[in-house]
Amino acid sequence: MSQVFKRRVVREKALQILYAYNLNKDSLDSLIGVMTSDINDKTDKEFANDLVNRVLAHKDELDKHIKFRVDNWEMNRIALIDKILLRMGICELLYFPDIPPKVSINEAIEIAKLYSTAGSGKFINGILDVILTELKDTGKLNKTGRGLLEESISKPSAKK
Repeated sequence: MSQVFKRRVVREKALQILYAYNLNKDSLDSLIGVMTSDINDKTDKEFANDLVNRVLAHKDELDKHIKFRVDNWEMNRIALIDKILLRMGICELLYFPDIPPKVSINEAIEIAKLYSTAGSGKFINGILDVILTELKDTGKLNKTGRGLLEESISKPSAKK
C-alpha cells in the first residue's frame, strides 16, 4: 500500500474518531485505540493520534478560522463531517509543518467526496484555499522542507 493511500486511510480514521467523539463524548483514548487497532505502522498511528488530539486541543481557534470565512452561515448549519474536515485541514496547515499545504487541502476534499454531500468538496476547497492564502499573506504559515511552499521561479534575464 502506498504511503499516500495509507495516510488517506489514517485521515479517514481520524475523521471517524472525531465524529464519534463529537456525538458521544466517549473516552477519547478508547476510541483512538479501537479505531486505529488495524493500523500496523507506528508512525501512522502516531499521526492519527496527533491529528485527533491537536484538532481537539485547538478546536476553538480552528472554528474561528471557519467562522470568519462563512460570515453568512451559522456554524451549526455546516454539516458535521464538513466541519470536522475543515478543522483537520486547518490543523494540518497550522500545526504540521512537514505536510505540504496542497496535500492537506486535497486530502480533505477527497475525503469529503467519500463521506459527505455532493457539494462538500467544493465548499471545503474554497474555505481551505482562502485560509491558506491568508496564512501565507500574514506569514503565519510555518512549513519546512523542500517543496512544501510554492516558490516563484525567477526567469534568467536575457543576455543582450
